Amino acid sequence: MPGLTLQDLPQVEEFTPDPSNIDAVVQSLARVGGVVIRGLVPQAKLDLIERDVRPHLDADSPWSGDFFPPETRRAFGLAGKSDTFMRTIPMDPLYQAVCDRILKSTYQAYTGQKLETSVSHPQLNNTIVFSIGPGARAQELHRDDMIHHNYLKAITADEWTPDRETGIGFFIAGKKTTKANGATRFIPGSHLWDTLTPPDEDLTFYAELNPGDAFIMLASCYHGGSANTTADEERLIFSCFMTKGYLRQEENQYLAVPIEKVRELPEEMQRLIGYRVSHPFLGWLDLEDPIKAVYGKDWKKPETSDLY
Repeated sequence: MPGLTLQDLPQVEEFTPDPSNIDAVVQSLARVGGVVIRGLVPQAKLDLIERDVRPHLDADSPWSGDFFPPETRRAFGLAGKSDTFMRTIPMDPLYQAVCDRILKSTYQAYTGQKLETSVSHPQLNNTIVFSIGPGARAQELHRDDMIHHNYLKAITADEWTPDRETGIGFFIAGKKTTKANGATRFIPGSHLWDTLTPPDEDLTFYAELNPGDAFIMLASCYHGGSANTTADEERLIFSCFMTKGYLRQEENQYLAVPIEKVRELPEEMQRLIGYRVSHPFLGWLDLEDPIKAVYGKDWKKPETSDLY
């Protein structure tokens, strides 16, 4: 934004993973747009996730366009590839509490003379593991809420409300992440800018993380992966985004995760990836709960409708 310097921007705050921090984390996101969570995932779980995803990273090919540098390798569709990833990252209690506070939507509308209240719960938007190798250039700064055509006007932090947001990102360091090896950079406070205000590289903060640390970021913030200028370091990041339950998911979970794999997941995870109705009436199958597609003939129709 013209005239601003990095010193003018809000300072990124750090928190522990204690779920009791939820109020402070949400308040910090409202002011800054991103927070660092220290010591979220133990090394043993990081090792298990890497074991699950490494074959998929090795099998990936360079991106054909210019959005990702060719030294980047990715793994997708993690709900069907790593149970540890899903339980540890998208289902992390603190992250889910943040998403519930910001992305859950409550809506009221009249049906005849009866005022109905409907709740739409957040859903998984995407799952991606990034491996950025030496020599990778910096990714262009961008906002992930562009996928939902989320036009915003400039506001102050005091004017911010959760309904401004369409998604929340979660980035966990699988290995030490530094400015030199490509740490995610983002512009603090850019979630408060007008959508058509361009980014400024001079305003970026680098989310440098130790293994197991996390960075939570609103999708309306300018951000991007940085250049890996090291000779031999891999930047390994485990990530996901959540979005509102009534928006289309960035990663098509119904095609990315084979139904046979979905049937192996616990019901809370099935619901998380999209097998649920966004009330009222959005996403039904044969005017019934879409979870019936998972259980087939074994599904038992509830006595009352779950569509609203």
